[in-house]
Amino acid sequence: LPSDTETAGLLALMLLTHARARARTDSSGEIVPLAEQNRTLWDPDLIDRGTRLIEEALPTGPVGPFQVQAAIAAVHAEAATAPSTDWPQIVELYRILDRIASSPVVSLNLAVAIGMANGADAGLEALGLLLEAPRQRRNHRVHSAHAHLLELAGDTTAAAMAFRRAATLTSSIPEQRYLNRRAEFLAHNQQSSRARPP
Repeated sequence: LPSDTETAGLLALMLLTHARARARTDSSGEIVPLAEQNRTLWDPDLIDRGTRLIEEALPTGPVGPFQVQAAIAAVHAEAATAPSTDWPQIVELYRILDRIASSPVVSLNLAVAIGMANGADAGLEALGLLLEAPRQRRNHRVHSAHAHLLELAGDTTAAAMAFRRAATLTSSIPEQRYLNRRAEFLAHNQQSSRARPP
């Protein structure tokens, strides 16, 4: 379906997502989050193909959710380093996605993007409604995002607690290990900080 822009968006999303496959885990099989991935392991050919597909699809037809998700993936892929990511653009793309395909997952990702673009406090405020929603209280991704934003805000005690909470809610062993490692790292740093003389 070469003329169907949403099908092109889906293919672009698949290519851009698969381009990062080798960097998602380390040599021990442990999860490596996006910000810490070795970008030299990303597949430049897949990134180029996916980016060209979405650049051609977006201006030519109705914009659907796959196209917007592919555009978000392309922004991540085009950043040479994690700090150089164009978070304001990602926020705008998630706002578009929220308008055309609203879901708790979109709201969660939008809150994180807001936190990265506008500061952790803004992200925590955006995440507030999800944290209060009864159906999301057992969603480990919500608590993981909460932990991430709390850590960015400097509240490492609360962040460690949120990471531990997230770990108890996922059935994925690699995710449990990663979340518990983050909690232990923050707790260790707190103890080290308290042990230092003033």
